Amino acid sequence: MKTMLKAAVLTVAGALTLTACASADGGSGAASDTTIGIYGFAVPQAANEAIEAEFKKTSDGKDVTFIQSYGPSGDQSRKVADTKGKDVDYVHFSLEPDVTRLVDAGLVADDWNTGPTKGIVSSSVAVIAVKKGNPLGIKDWTDLTKPGVKVVTADPASSGAARWNVLALYSAARDRGATEEQADTFLKDVFSNVTTWAASGREATEAFKKGVGNVLITYENEAILAKQNGEDLDYIVPDSTFLIENPGAVLEDADPVATKWLDFVLSDKGQTEFVKKGFRPVGDFDASGIEVEGANDPAAPFPTPGKLTTIADLGGWSAVNKEWFGKDGVKLRFDRLYAEATKK
Repeated sequence: MKTMLKAAVLTVAGALTLTACASADGGSGAASDTTIGIYGFAVPQAANEAIEAEFKKTSDGKDVTFIQSYGPSGDQSRKVADTKGKDVDYVHFSLEPDVTRLVDAGLVADDWNTGPTKGIVSSSVAVIAVKKGNPLGIKDWTDLTKPGVKVVTADPASSGAARWNVLALYSAARDRGATEEQADTFLKDVFSNVTTWAASGREATEAFKKGVGNVLITYENEAILAKQNGEDLDYIVPDSTFLIENPGAVLEDADPVATKWLDFVLSDKGQTEFVKKGFRPVGDFDASGIEVEGANDPAAPFPTPGKLTTIADLGGWSAVNKEWFGKDGVKLRFDRLYAEATKK
């Protein structure tokens, strides 16, 4: 498979992000020994750092040191499992199965997803990013099969973002009334136009920003963040798209402050920071009144798609992975379609 897998990815920049906070306990200057280790997929790094800054303003977080490591979701999950959770307190992954791996390893409690948000801490939708001015006139997923379209997307072998992207394409085809066979043909047509399969959603974005390809399948929040950072691109929210739900969990042996961190992430203040970075809120948080720089309409940043498919609509991740995404050399539906689309 054409892929840009990295052997050991700690962060997008290839280095660990370390943020420390000095004590503010009346001038003693004594540094806290409370350190919270966060392992996550690359996309929410900016949002998590913004939430961290707000958390440190609270009594629970003022003396906490954070160590954050970011990379492809699957790679990060396997790394935590392989090290038995060493120096890790909280994980924020792209997919539920990346947390389930840690449940199976005895590192995360099996009831981690029983709260009000079912373990989901951030959400988004799948969108299409294009060059500024949309020179190819891209309007919907069907346009990704046209001649001259060079698609950049992440690779399902390592990236949760890629799996969301594949399911968005598939669901859009089914929403148009396509049979399973016709949906497969559509996916193969799109795959044949993919010029780069990147290791993560963030690496796909970085490649696109550097001029690779002319269309990017990505998260809505990734497109918004890129625009916030001054990138000249546009994005389209297709009328039929997929709801992206990212889980977060505290490890069994984590410092108790990690649970307070998770509570803060799900609080109005935490969700506000997610929204400011282009994520859709989770739970019952009302994002109205928050202007989101970089959104197509900053005052109404999250349009409601005509059809928004969820992972639950497809039977959940267990059923989806059993049909679509193999592991340990097992080839399933995605691998078959990829092979047929790219054979010479």
